[in-house]
Order: sequence, then structure tokens, then C-alpha cells
Amino acid sequence: MWSCPPQPDEAPPPPLASVPVPWKNVGSCKGHRESPGSLVEASAGEEAQGEEEPAAAPLDVSRLRSSSMEIREKGSEFLKEELHKAQKELKLKDEECERLCRVREQLEQELEELTASLFEEAHKMVREANMKQAASEKQLKEARGKIDMLQAEVTALKTLVITSTPASPNRELHPQLLSPTKAGPRKGHSRHKSTSSTLCPVMCPAAGHTLTPDKEGKEVDTTLFAEFQAWRASPTLDKACPFLERVYREDVGPCLDFTVQELSALVRAAVEDNTLTIEPVASQPLPTGKAAEVDCGSANTCALSGLARICRHRIRLGDSKSHYYISPSSRARITAVCNFFTYIRYIQQGLVRQDAEPMFWEIMRLRREMSLAKLGFFPLEA
Repeated sequence: MWSCPPQPDEAPPPPLASVPVPWKNVGSCKGHRESPGSLVEASAGEEAQGEEEPAAAPLDVSRLRSSSMEIREKGSEFLKEELHKAQKELKLKDEECERLCRVREQLEQELEELTASLFEEAHKMVREANMKQAASEKQLKEARGKIDMLQAEVTALKTLVITSTPASPNRELHPQLLSPTKAGPRKGHSRHKSTSSTLCPVMCPAAGHTLTPDKEGKEVDTTLFAEFQAWRASPTLDKACPFLERVYREDVGPCLDFTVQELSALVRAAVEDNTLTIEPVASQPLPTGKAAEVDCGSANTCALSGLARICRHRIRLGDSKSHYYISPSSRARITAVCNFFTYIRYIQQGLVRQDAEPMFWEIMRLRREMSLAKLGFFPLEA
């Protein structure tokens, strides 16, 4: 609020008596002459006017002062209100700036976290891709090795079917088709050769040709040969066909019928699926630590028969890590059945290219081996 400097009071006007009043020229008033009474009235009016002017002058100054003060007060109030509004708006702007700063910091933090997670995910994906690539390369290498092995096996089998016959088997290429002859005489069993020097040929009606028995005294069973001929026309591993149904009933089932029934069923299924593995115990290191947990039984007890026997072999079923120790007798029974299935699989795959008669007698020989193993006869080297 501003204030103007005080002004000095004006001097009171001089009295009317001391002010000379000029006389008007009567001639100059266009020939009009005033009466003395009018002159007296005019002079009286001027005196009254002169007396009123000094009294009105102080009133006007006070009014001006009061109105100027009111204007200054109203201006000050208006400015205060404007200042208050500006301060309030500035405070709101400061709060908005603080909020925007917090939002910006939060967005920057989220952006950093998102970038870090993206980089981590990218590194994880690259790591997984490298691991998958390494695994694929390993599988490819293993597959190529298996292909090479299978090709070599096919080549060997082709050579086998060309050079091997039941009369003169190839001992180097296919020793599992041969009966054990190096084991010496079997205990409690001997077979006398036939004293007949001449044997009559046998006519097989189902085959339509003559089957000539050799000096061992073999004679074909026409029913078995007919069943074999029917199976050979369309080889299959289905147990429902008459030929395999008879072999399962007479040879395979009794040969794999051990004391421990549950394990016997698992062994039979593994043999049929060709997933059974037989390992010599002598070539394996002694189990220690965690490896001892996967061995079922001991080397002095057969897991299939439950008898106390020295077990030189153990079996593994499929991809299982468990091993079961087996005695030489149990091993001979399992091996005889595996040899039979191996041979009929070769026939099914077309790898054995022989006439019906040699194939039939080879199957009969394998059945004989299963029967002997079932009765407890096995070679000493087993």
C-alpha cells in the first residue's frame, strides 16, 4: 500500500472587501444600463459565492484522499488474491512434476528389469539350442554307427545263408546255430547211434518230395512239417498260428517256467521283444557305492530258481538298470529260447534262403536244445 506525500495547505482566500471590483462600462453593454439595485444584488451574490468556496475545498480533498485509499486497498486485496492463486497453481505444478518424476523412475526401472529378463531368456534359449544341437549330433553319430553295424551284420548274414547249411554249418559266422560239441560227454546221458546201415526214405505228403533221413536216424513228423510249411508261407511272430502255438506250449513255456514266477514272466516278455541282455559277471567290475543298488540278488544265488548256485552271468531286462544273477542252468535255458527266436526272426526277415527241409530240421534242432535245457542239461562252458 503506497501513500502520497503530504501536501501543504492552501492559503485562505483574501476577504472580499479587500478585492477591488472593477466597474463595468455601461456604454459597452450595447446600450443597456443596469439599475443600482441590480448592481447591489450582483455584488451581494459574489460575496456569498466567495464565502462558500473556501468551505467546499477541504471537503473535496478529503474525498479524494479517502477514495484513493479505497482504491489502494482494493488493489492490494486483488493482488493478494492473484498471488495466492499463483502460489496454489505453482504448488499443483510442483506436485504434478513430482508425480511425473516418480512415473519416469518406475518406467525406467521396469525397462531395465525387462531388458535383463529378455537377455536372460535369450541366453537360456541359446544354451538350450546348443544342448539340443549337441544331443542331436550325438544321436546322429550313434545312428550312423548303428547303421554301419547293421549293414555289416546284414552282409555277414548274407554270407551266412550262402555258405552255411545244417549239414555243414559255418562255425565262424554263425556259431549260435551249432549245438555245443566241445563240452565233453553229458553226465547221466548218452545216445547210441543207430545200428542200421540203411534207412528207408520217408515221403512227406505235405511237402510233395522225399525227405531222406541221415545216419542220425531222423524221421519227419508230417503234422509238424505241415504246420511249418503253412507258417513258412507267411512268416509271423504271432503266437496264435498253429506252428508257434505248439512251440510255445511244448518248448518255450516249459523252458522259461522258473520258480520265481514274476521274474519268469518278465524274462519271457523280454525274450519275445528281443530286449534281454546277458552279461558275464567276470568281465564286469565289482559293484560299489550306488552301483550296488541296481544288483538284485547275489552272485551265489540264482534270481530265477532261487537255489544257491555260483552265478557267472547276470541278465538285464530292456532299458532297466537292475541286474539279476542267474545260474549256468538258467542261462542255458534262456539262451536256447533266444536262439530259437533269433532263427525264426531271420526267416521272417528273409535272411535265410534255404529249402523247407533244411529249415525244418534246423528248427527241430533248436527245439531239441530247448528240451535238453528244460530237463537240466547244459554245456560246461556255459
